[in-house]
Amino acid sequence: MLKVLVVGGGGREHTLVWKLAQSPKVGEIYAAPGNAGTALIGCNLSIAASDIGALAEAAELYGIDLVVVGPEAPLAAGIVDSLQSRGIPVFGPTQAAAQIESSKVFAKELMQDYAIPCPQGVVFSSYRAARDYVHRHPPPLVIKADGLAAGKGVTVARSTEEALKALSEAMEGRVFGDAGNRVVIEECLAGREASLLAFTDGRTVVPMVPACDYKTAFDGDQGPNTGGMGGYSPPEFLSPELISDITSTILEPTVKAMEREGKPYKGVLYAGLMLGDHGPRVLEFNARFGDPESQVTLPRLKSDLVDIILATINGSLDQMRIEWSSQACVGVVMASAGYPGAYQTGFPISGLDELDDDILIFHAGTKLGQGQIYTDGGRVLTVVASGETLAQARERVYLNLPRIHFEGCHYRRDIAARAAQTR
Repeated sequence: MLKVLVVGGGGREHTLVWKLAQSPKVGEIYAAPGNAGTALIGCNLSIAASDIGALAEAAELYGIDLVVVGPEAPLAAGIVDSLQSRGIPVFGPTQAAAQIESSKVFAKELMQDYAIPCPQGVVFSSYRAARDYVHRHPPPLVIKADGLAAGKGVTVARSTEEALKALSEAMEGRVFGDAGNRVVIEECLAGREASLLAFTDGRTVVPMVPACDYKTAFDGDQGPNTGGMGGYSPPEFLSPELISDITSTILEPTVKAMEREGKPYKGVLYAGLMLGDHGPRVLEFNARFGDPESQVTLPRLKSDLVDIILATINGSLDQMRIEWSSQACVGVVMASAGYPGAYQTGFPISGLDELDDDILIFHAGTKLGQGQIYTDGGRVLTVVASGETLAQARERVYLNLPRIHFEGCHYRRDIAARAAQTR
C-alpha cells in the first residue's frame, strides 16, 4: 500500500486527496499544509507548500512512496528536481519544464518559435518601450506580467488608459514583485474560453475531459480577476472532434517542442484556450491541475488516478486506457467578503451537514478548530454537483449553496447559466 503526499492546501489539493484516497493502492495519505477537508480524509503536515527542503525531509521521514504537487509555485521553485535527486517518485514537471507557466515570456516565445497557435504578442523589459507600444496600438490589448502572480497578473485592457495603468502597476509599482520585470502585450481575441488539460509522460499526450472556469469575481464577468470562481464540465461548444484537433495541433506539438528545447515535460499540461473564428488559440499554459477545473473534472474520472500518475512518471502512458463519466459537473466557489482584495478570516462555517447526500464539498481556505470548521482564506469552499445534464447539475448545486453560511460569503450566481440553457 502506497503512502502518498499531496503538496498544497487549496480546493485542487482537497480534490486530489479525495480522488487519490479512492485508490485501493493507497494506504496512507498526507497533505502539506492541507486544510480542514484534507484533514477529514488523511493527515495534514504543517509544512508550507513553498518549503521544499522541509517537504523533502518529511517525505523521507514518513516513507512517502509518491508525491503529487498541486500548486504552481513549488513546481517553479524546483520541488520535482529536489525530490527526484533523493529518489522520491514525484508527479509534476521539472523546474525547467514548469517555465511554461512560470514565465509568460518563455511560453510566448516557445509558441511563436514552434508555430503553436496563439495570439500575437510582444515582449518588453522596458516600461517606456511598452508604454510607447500601447500608444501606437489601439485597444483592446492584453497585458501579462511575466512571472507567477496567483492568477492575477493578466489584464484585458479595454482602453489605452487601462493598459497604461496595468503596465505602470506591474513594471513601476511592482505590485507583482519580480514577476512584473517583463511583460507580454498581446492582441485580444474574441470567442469562447475553455480549458483542456492533458496527462503526458513526455511522449504520449492523453487529454482529460474539458472544462470552463470563471475568472472574474462577479456575475456577468464583472470585477477583478480571481484564482477562479467556479466552473463546469463539459463545455457545450467543445466537441470530441475539436478536442482531437486541439490535441494534435496544440498539446502534442507543445510537448514535442519542450523535448526539443531540452526541457522534457511530464505531468499535467493545462491549455487555456480561446475558441473563435480563428480556430483554437492558446491564451496560457499551466503546469499542473487547474483550480477550480479539478473540482469539476476529477469527479468525472472513473479510472484510478494513481495508475495514471504512475504511468506518467514511468513513461508508460501509452498503455493506459482512461475512462470518464458521461455526467456533467458544476462547481461554484464560495469566497470571503472582499476577495480577491483584502478579506478577514476565522469565521465559523455552518450548514455543511445539511446538504444533499451526493453534493461534493471541496475545501480551500478552511481550518479545523475544536470540532468546528472556520474560514482561512479568500476562496473558502467549492460546492460541486453532478447530473445527467448541465442544467440538472447546475440546479442541484444552486439548491444546496444557500444551506451553507459564513460571515460575508459571496459567490457567483451565473456559473454554467449560459451553457445549461443550450443543453
